[in-house]
Amino acid sequence: MTSATDITLGTPLTPHATRALLLGSGELGKEVVIELQRLGIETIAVDRYANAPAHQVAHRAHVIDMQNPDELRRVLEAERPDLIIPEIEAIATSVLADLEAEQPWPVRVVPTARATVLTMDREGIRRLAAETLGLPTSPYRFVDSIDELRQAVTELGLPAVIKPVMSSSGHGQSVLRENADIEPAWEAAQTGSRGHAAEGHAVRCIVEGFIDFDDEITQLTVRHAGGTAFLDPVHHVQVDGDYAESWQYAHESQPGVVAEPEALSPAVAARAQEIAATITDALGGWGLFGVELFIKGDEVIFSEVSPRPHDTGLVTLVSQDLSEFALHARAVLGLPVAAPERFAGAAASVPVKVSGTGVPVFHHVDAALAAAPTAQLRLFGKPRVDGERRVAVALARGASVAEARERAHAVADALTVELR
Repeated sequence: MTSATDITLGTPLTPHATRALLLGSGELGKEVVIELQRLGIETIAVDRYANAPAHQVAHRAHVIDMQNPDELRRVLEAERPDLIIPEIEAIATSVLADLEAEQPWPVRVVPTARATVLTMDREGIRRLAAETLGLPTSPYRFVDSIDELRQAVTELGLPAVIKPVMSSSGHGQSVLRENADIEPAWEAAQTGSRGHAAEGHAVRCIVEGFIDFDDEITQLTVRHAGGTAFLDPVHHVQVDGDYAESWQYAHESQPGVVAEPEALSPAVAARAQEIAATITDALGGWGLFGVELFIKGDEVIFSEVSPRPHDTGLVTLVSQDLSEFALHARAVLGLPVAAPERFAGAAASVPVKVSGTGVPVFHHVDAALAAAPTAQLRLFGKPRVDGERRVAVALARGASVAEARERAHAVADALTVELR
């Protein structure tokens, strides 16, 4: 690649290839690899286990412990990619920061190494948002012991939420509703953290005052060579910190669309974009960001941000002409991004989860795709399940959000997953 005004892309598997290496190769990374390959990028997928979803579509794959600095540096130096694209948080980010600073070859971390470091740690991003940028957040305390947790609960009141400062997808997260919840919640946070605390030290946690919000959204935001673009808000429901469904209302510019009463007002939508722009500008770089926000009346409250495609944004696979993954691919390559065109109506996504141990086998795929008009499925291709995992997502559009959600649930409900 050259400058932002003259982007030149090579041909995969030749000396002139433009190479992108993904750290994390799950279902979101798989979609990013597909979009990068559509633009002729040579792709390398890295993860901690073999045959991860993105491994199955990338040009090359590596299996390493990405939290081991030596292993991570070894792979990066062997591949010498033009772009390093973190797709998960469990990475030795110090290696990325060192490479970005040293530039042993022309390499760029997406969106930046600093953004990757800050957003993998809830303490770093919360202090940036609340204390540096002055964004509205829930009240919070950081705690390093169960006694400090008890003190935080006394100060913040109940209910409250506890999360390890390093975790994802709801791991280690609990809602404290009474004092009897404190001890089990502390234990859950200690075991659910990403990585491990030093021997003899507890896992650091954030305790947040509970917000009785009216709505919860992801404001997908794209920083690109031509500026910043905002996607229509993605409304979602989370259960135990992990997304259970998401949807987008019909775009107000669509002919004949009457705004649904549950959709965001123009003023609230503008405030959501303002907060998203503030935090993503502070992080910098190019790429798609998922900015999680709480809506309480006319108030918009910052929650978290991920500098990569967001699981709730899977709904964009069916709602618009360019998904969040296509937009991310364009942005990270330094290409300008136009606002995507929405398809008619509202759209919804419902993840398909399975619990147990074994290899997923999908039954009644035909019935699922026939369960509703506009039905779509993505089977992720995860090689194995141990515990509870998302293995697919059901997608659908409808004239209203209620119809789109009903259709997406019908698709998901018709699918049967067996573990063998």
